Amino acid sequence: MAALKPNGQARRGTAFGLGAAFLFGVSTPLAKLLLPASGALTLAALLYLGAGGGLLAFGAARRAAPWLRALAREPGLTPADVPLMAGVVVAGGVVGPVLMLFGLDHLSAGATALMLNLEVPFTIFLAAVVFGEHLGQREALGAVLVVIGGLVLSWPGGAPHADGWGAVYGDLTGVLALGGACLSWALDNNLTQRLSARDPVAVARTKALCAGLCTLVLARVFGQSLPAPRVYLSALLVGLLSYGLSLVLYVYAQRILGAARQAGLFATAPFIGALASVALLGERLGTTVAAGGLLMAFGLWVMFSQAHVHDHLHDAVAHDHLHVHDLHHQHGHDNPSVAEQPHAHWHRHVPLSHAHPHLPDVHHRHRHT
Repeated sequence: MAALKPNGQARRGTAFGLGAAFLFGVSTPLAKLLLPASGALTLAALLYLGAGGGLLAFGAARRAAPWLRALAREPGLTPADVPLMAGVVVAGGVVGPVLMLFGLDHLSAGATALMLNLEVPFTIFLAAVVFGEHLGQREALGAVLVVIGGLVLSWPGGAPHADGWGAVYGDLTGVLALGGACLSWALDNNLTQRLSARDPVAVARTKALCAGLCTLVLARVFGQSLPAPRVYLSALLVGLLSYGLSLVLYVYAQRILGAARQAGLFATAPFIGALASVALLGERLGTTVAAGGLLMAFGLWVMFSQAHVHDHLHDAVAHDHLHVHDLHHQHGHDNPSVAEQPHAHWHRHVPLSHAHPHLPDVHHRHRHT
């Protein structure tokens, strides 16, 4: 029977989360290169459709390739998941982008960069207050440091934004629109975490295809057309890596770390994008970028440097997810075809009380008094 390895689990979740942030972060300078030849809505649609189409192909390949079959054992989406998946698509794929574009029309680029930092604290707030995800004082302090690092990164007069604070407050309509966009994406992040026990490829593929089609319709409504083949093929490739693979890693990280901690990791994406801009666009980094990066790194160390351990009770529950036979999975199998581990099948948990270091994964989403 496998033992619990919380440190290894945390390292794996952190690697997934930073991988997602890296892939998404490098999309910023790449998208900037593609944007002049394509409208913003059209480019967003192509990025999402590239992600969804690529994950469709990967889903077929992993069922055929022996070395990928372990990934194919993940449980797929069910009819019971439709309300959550609909919320993810509507909040993250429709409402968020529309409000962001409306806000962009009313605010400057620098003001927009500052406002978009609200997604992280909104995600953490919803995770802790609405969805009952525990975040200790030390972890909350780390999250605050990461958010401050993001604010420093986009500080007026720092790296590449040069707008003053007056630009932020100059148009209340734009401020409210961008705040609403960040709240929509925060809700999307927390709903996605509720689906993280499902196949991350299926979750990412469904979200990307639905969001891509919705955004493509919006692009046509606003009169935007497809760019030259070289541009849209490049956009599809960037979308596959920076949106598709990134989102898959994001869901894997949420499965292990929860929505709040993954939001902290993903907040490093703008810093990664700023570094990538040096190589791809020849931009120069100011001292604010270095200061923001150091604050983010320190904040992440604070968030993940303390083990969370206490006596806790697992209620009786029945569910389906990918697992190995560890201390939380002590059951037999009537069907020998599921003996190979890891595997996924419907199984029941009996009540269990114990203490060990843990993260808010699928078995540890309990409230704390």
